[in-house]
Amino acid sequence: MKFFKPTLIAVALFAVAGCQEGAKKEEVKAPVLEAEIQKQAYGLGASIGMYMQRNLAEHDKLGLALDKELIVRGFVDSINDKSLIEKEEIQALLTNLDKTMKAKQQEMAAKASEASLAEGQKFLADNAKKEGVMVTESGIQYSVLTASEGDKPAATDTVKVHYKGTFLNGETFDSSYDRGEPAVFPLNRVIKGWTEGVQLMSVGSKYKFTIPSDLAYGPNGNPPRIPGNSVLEFEIELLEIQKSEAAPQVGDQAAK
Repeated sequence: MKFFKPTLIAVALFAVAGCQEGAKKEEVKAPVLEAEIQKQAYGLGASIGMYMQRNLAEHDKLGLALDKELIVRGFVDSINDKSLIEKEEIQALLTNLDKTMKAKQQEMAAKASEASLAEGQKFLADNAKKEGVMVTESGIQYSVLTASEGDKPAATDTVKVHYKGTFLNGETFDSSYDRGEPAVFPLNRVIKGWTEGVQLMSVGSKYKFTIPSDLAYGPNGNPPRIPGNSVLEFEIELLEIQKSEAAPQVGDQAAK
């Protein structure tokens, strides 16, 4: 479903719905949703409400909870042309709210990145000592889950793989298995840890990689899903290598 961007009206509509939570069920009159135009009106409000539920929850998480009663009051006053604050001041207030929210987000991201760095360094040190774990010169750690012999891809090849990516706590953040189909991509257009690691594999093999953050998404991470300085783990199954075509040599075309 496509959600509408937040506006003052969107916030107010969500808050109007929210203020009904305290009312007794018998006092709430069910809306009439018989005609198409009635359903469209309700659907518009529902779409805005779902968007704003997430938006206001994010404010709460950052310690910037908005008073719903004041939002409702501002909405009602405005549609009655009795707003207590002029339009220009409202725009300035919302601009400042947006700036404050972004600053809070950056502060939280920095703290998460710092915590990830310390956690990742300890995990890598401990994991390197485990039986069966090998470490490349660059720092990638890997173990062979299913061995195979045969061709190995070059960085310029396109590969077909099944994979699962997890954080150090075991939470999955990406999985071709969950999507129900393998991924196909040029090996030199992914994170460095993948480009290097998959070249160690033969078709039919399955490896588990632990990739340091500097060979993954680095200090900035990959917002909003992956925090900065995240050490990532991948189980990768190499299904197919699609060799890149050799560049034609000078004179080849003329010889044809």
